[in-house]
Amino acid sequence: MRKLLCLLAATALFVTGCAGAGSLGDGGRTLVVAIVSNAQMKDAISLKGEFEKNHPGVNLKFVTLPENEARAKITASTATGGGEFDVVMISNYEAPQWAANGWLENLEPHMKATPGYDEADFIPSIRESLSYQNQMYAVPFYGESSFVVYRKDLFEKAGIPMPAHPTWEQIAEYAAKLDDKQNGVAGICLRGKPGWGESLAPFTTMANTFGAQWFDKDWNAKLNSPEFAKAANFYVNLLREHGEVGASSAGFTECGTRYAQGQAAMWYDATSMTGTTEDPSTSHVVGKNGYVAAPVDKTQASGWLYAWSLAIPKAAKAKDDAWDFMAWMTDKAYAKKVGETYGWNRVPPGTRKSTYEIPQYKEAAKTYAQPTLDGIANANQQKTMVQPVPYPGIQFVGIPEFQDLGTRVSQQLSAAIAGQTSVADALAQSQKYAETVGKSYQEVAG
Repeated sequence: MRKLLCLLAATALFVTGCAGAGSLGDGGRTLVVAIVSNAQMKDAISLKGEFEKNHPGVNLKFVTLPENEARAKITASTATGGGEFDVVMISNYEAPQWAANGWLENLEPHMKATPGYDEADFIPSIRESLSYQNQMYAVPFYGESSFVVYRKDLFEKAGIPMPAHPTWEQIAEYAAKLDDKQNGVAGICLRGKPGWGESLAPFTTMANTFGAQWFDKDWNAKLNSPEFAKAANFYVNLLREHGEVGASSAGFTECGTRYAQGQAAMWYDATSMTGTTEDPSTSHVVGKNGYVAAPVDKTQASGWLYAWSLAIPKAAKAKDDAWDFMAWMTDKAYAKKVGETYGWNRVPPGTRKSTYEIPQYKEAAKTYAQPTLDGIANANQQKTMVQPVPYPGIQFVGIPEFQDLGTRVSQQLSAAIAGQTSVADALAQSQKYAETVGKSYQEVAG
């Protein structure tokens, strides 16, 4: 595996033509930042002049990639000590694992040496999810749970009241009633795109609340259980019958675009979606949206916990410059800068408590701020799962092997959504993948 990661890192470096982290650029030092390409990150790139103006001699170079590609490239580089990135965007899936492996810089000394940074201002569950042995190894750019956005105007026209805490059966019923293929409006938009961080995120929250597990407490793979099968069939059938066109290749970005263009009555996804749904410059449905909790079946809650965050690889050469940039992009002032420059709906949500006390943000986010905070507060295994599991995580299995396992299973799920295989066959193959991983943990325990 390490040889493979080395090869991937070398290939990634060759393809991007990156000069290497901390390298000398024209007129100063070049700080190379690897991030995921989405709306909030694009705002940060457009504001980079603010940072460079206050840090003479430091030039920012962003390497932006779609989510699946970014994960693979950042993982390969960080795991092998490639050194081509000074700052990497990771999540609460990677942060504690990579910290335990010694791949990341401990950020506690940097935070304590930065006046006014205020680590205590981070939402506690977000801060804890990015920590290892009570030390933060990544700082959150934005945090999220998951919820449902729905078109209030379409629901009112159809005479359907949306409950604040819907069940999946209700969501499916509403999707069927509001599905209007003739006018290009899907009943619901859900991710079907392969990727452990794409389709498996919403699907696994559904599986959890249906009572399913990836592994039981003894690391027996459970993808062939009745509960897992029920969830998979429900998800696939809902998408095939009332989902968006091309669902098997639709991820967060594609669903966001469709919903914002008025092409879906509902969308279940990350609470950070509001940067898309409420953006008057691109969304056709601003002012028409309502937000409710993630749907449930057997549990009290089902929303996930996630935080796109910034970290410094151990191999990075310009650690002080890297921290200065990270502090700028995650401090209290950044939220105000984004709000004043691009509009308060574009402020990165779900990280700092102080953001929710800014008067302008409170007004702009009045329809979704509390559902976001409630989702984050309820995002724990005790409230979102029926049975205990031996791994951390809600929408992911918090073990290193999940990047590969989850991707393989997501490919099977996507094939079922596309009608290329049956759900039964997809789960049978997925069970084999999971059994291999489970046995390796059973051997260690034995």
